[in-house]
Amino acid sequence: MAKRFRIRCINKVPRNNPYERITHVGGFGTSQWKLTVSEVIRRIKSGEEAFYVERPTGDQVEVIVAVSRNGNEYIKTTADGDEPNNLLSLPECP
Repeated sequence: MAKRFRIRCINKVPRNNPYERITHVGGFGTSQWKLTVSEVIRRIKSGEEAFYVERPTGDQVEVIVAVSRNGNEYIKTTADGDEPNNLLSLPECP
């Protein structure tokens, strides 16, 4: 079973541009962590780790690897029928 990590923040430059990609995600548990999206994709695809976002209601939404129409891999949350931008709604990572 893959080890699970909660994503609590993101980095995206410029922050308010919906067309720019998220570059890093981060969180904390026993220590603070921050990873590039490329590394998160690698870890998800290898099956060694899984990532999720917790919604304000306490529900957990899984982060998955998706492919753009141009063939670029990126991360997104699974459809939860509620919040379309679970990752983009997270605060900026330090």
